[in-house]
Amino acid sequence: MTVRRFTGADAAATSAMIARSLRDSCVRDYGETAIEALIGRLQPDDLLERAAHTHFYVAEDGGAIVGCGSVGPYWDSTTEACLFSIFVDPAMQRRGVGRAIVGTLERDEYAAHALCIHVHASVTGLPFYAALGYSFEGSDRPDREGLYLLKKCL
Repeated sequence: MTVRRFTGADAAATSAMIARSLRDSCVRDYGETAIEALIGRLQPDDLLERAAHTHFYVAEDGGAIVGCGSVGPYWDSTTEACLFSIFVDPAMQRRGVGRAIVGTLERDEYAAHALCIHVHASVTGLPFYAALGYSFEGSDRPDREGLYLLKKCL
């Protein structure tokens, strides 16, 4: 498995992998209606737009996209970064793909200059981020979108 920068040619496969991940891993925490709405906002054109404003990466194994994630500034800050769109194909979960993606994002230039890195974590992803050293920022309750704001200060 390798983690590399996302290219426009990856958009369709990455979007399809995200849809599989959401439908398999997150539906029990958020319900089918919410998951399908989120998938509708993570189509190939949406990923291309995200990649234009962040450093977007994909994990590839045997020529297939098996994970993704991006990093960018946190609200235009020069001292804080934020992780976005971290997903792993259900068939590859618990095999180190997510850890490799987050490690790459934490070494990216956006995060390398940051004092703290933030992430909006799903209910499903909360234990994963906690294991990587992320903790609640302020409240331990989810926001109106059902996400937890976590941070890791370096």
